[in-house]
Amino acid sequence: MRTTAAPTAARMGLLVCEVCRLVSRAPAPGSDAHCPRCGAMLHQRKPASLARTWAFLLTAMILYVPANMLPIMDTSSLYGTQRDTIVSGVAFLWTSGSFILAALVFFASVMVPLVKMIALAVLAASVQLRSTKHPRTRTRLYRIIEYVGRWSMLDIFVVTMLVALVQVSTLATIHAGPGAAAFGGVVVLTMFAAASFDPRLIWDAQRENS
Repeated sequence: MRTTAAPTAARMGLLVCEVCRLVSRAPAPGSDAHCPRCGAMLHQRKPASLARTWAFLLTAMILYVPANMLPIMDTSSLYGTQRDTIVSGVAFLWTSGSFILAALVFFASVMVPLVKMIALAVLAASVQLRSTKHPRTRTRLYRIIEYVGRWSMLDIFVVTMLVALVQVSTLATIHAGPGAAAFGGVVVLTMFAAASFDPRLIWDAQRENS
C-alpha cells in the first residue's frame, strides 16, 4: 500500500510534544525524553493508551444505565413530588408541544453518549485485534468523535434547560437526582476515553504488516 511506504515520524526518530506540539528528535534508547520548549515528557505513543481507554469507556458504559434509569431531578411542590428521568423529560417536552427541544434533549443526552461509546469501543477493539482493515475510515471516525467531544457539555446545558422549562409555582423546589451524577460521570468519562485513545495505533498495525 502507498500509505505504508510513506515516511512516518516514528521511522524518522521524531517525537511530538502532546502539550505544545513541538517536534523533537528522539533521544538514545533507555533515556527519558523531555520537550525542549515546555519540559513535558515525550512519548512515541500515549502510555497505556488502550488500557486507559477501556477503563474509562467501560466505567462510562456502566454509568450509562443508571444515568437513564434513575431520576435526574426531583420536583417538590404543593401538589406533591415528581421524579423525572431523561426519557420522561423528553416525553414531557414532546407531549407539551416542544418537539424541537424534545428532539435536542434526546439526541444530546441519549444518542450522542451512546454512539460515542460504541464508536470508541469499535476503535479500541480494532486496535487491540491488530486489524488492518479500513484505517482511513477509522481515522475519520476518531476525528468525528473528537469533534463531537467539543460539544459534550451540551448534554449538561440541555438538562439545565429542561429544569428551567418545568412549570412550577414559586413554592416549588428542584433538586438534582442520583441520575444527574451518573449522567455527568458518563460525559466526563467519555471525554477522558477519547483523549486517552491514540489514533496512531490504528496505523501501527499497517506498518507491522508492510
